[in-house]
Amino acid sequence: MGTTWGTIGGVFGVSLGVTVLVVVLFSLGVTAWARAGGGTPRHGARRGRLDTVAAAAAVVCFAACLAIAAYGIELIIPG
Repeated sequence: MGTTWGTIGGVFGVSLGVTVLVVVLFSLGVTAWARAGGGTPRHGARRGRLDTVAAAAAVVCFAACLAIAAYGIELIIPG
């Protein structure tokens, strides 16, 4: 029984890529959420269109992170 180093390298590459993707998505989500004011209007002012777009982008980024994590758990623990 031999070790297939190419397969191990492929798994390592995919794992590294997915890890970087999740970190970047989460960072973009935090940045967008902060730019949107953290979900609350600033000093009683009305929310502008850019604040709404930033909040929506943050929610999409966080949802993508959650979906990737759920898929990984599904791969480890078959349902």
